[in-house]
Amino acid sequence: MRYLAGTTRILLIILLIIAARPGISQIAAGNLPSIDSSKSNVNINKKFYPNPGIAAKFALLPGAGQIYNRDYWKVPIVYLCLGGGIYAYCLNAMKYNDFLDAYESFYDANGVPSPGRRIVRVRNLFNTSSALDSASRDQIERQKNYWRRNKNLSVILTGVIYTLSIIEANVAAHLKTFDLSDDLSFRVEPKFSQPLMKKTAPGIRIVFCFK
Repeated sequence: MRYLAGTTRILLIILLIIAARPGISQIAAGNLPSIDSSKSNVNINKKFYPNPGIAAKFALLPGAGQIYNRDYWKVPIVYLCLGGGIYAYCLNAMKYNDFLDAYESFYDANGVPSPGRRIVRVRNLFNTSSALDSASRDQIERQKNYWRRNKNLSVILTGVIYTLSIIEANVAAHLKTFDLSDDLSFRVEPKFSQPLMKKTAPGIRIVFCFK
């Protein structure tokens, strides 16, 4: 009886090995069941479509709208333009204040102008150097008005750049939602009947195919 029991166990082990042999051979050969990677990576490979309204709200902070749209290369351009506008304002305001101080020195406490010339600081274009020079009241007044206009234009220019950065973020978000799939195509084909001609004439037409 013990001999029969041992033989039975051996036979069962052999049968289990034979039954598992196809699976073992597949693993050894690398023939594992295939997994549809397209389904498992749907969320990973899903294309990003920005919301234009959200992009415009983010753009209230300069450059944030471009970051939301994932147009990272546009962020330095936005800050360079805004920085240039702010720098121009500060530079023009500094020159304006120089001539404003010199212009006010012509008047006493009662607002009565005095003749003569006054010393005024004259700066170069980018304020890398300056020099003291004497000028009459009319000369100083003209320069004061000139730099005041430039200062105001700098404020307007900076505001325009800021507004354009918001508009650009909104428009870029709209363009990213535009369908550019293979379902959009066009073809060129011959056409022999022209709408404005009575006789048959050769021509071509462009046919756009939309989804």
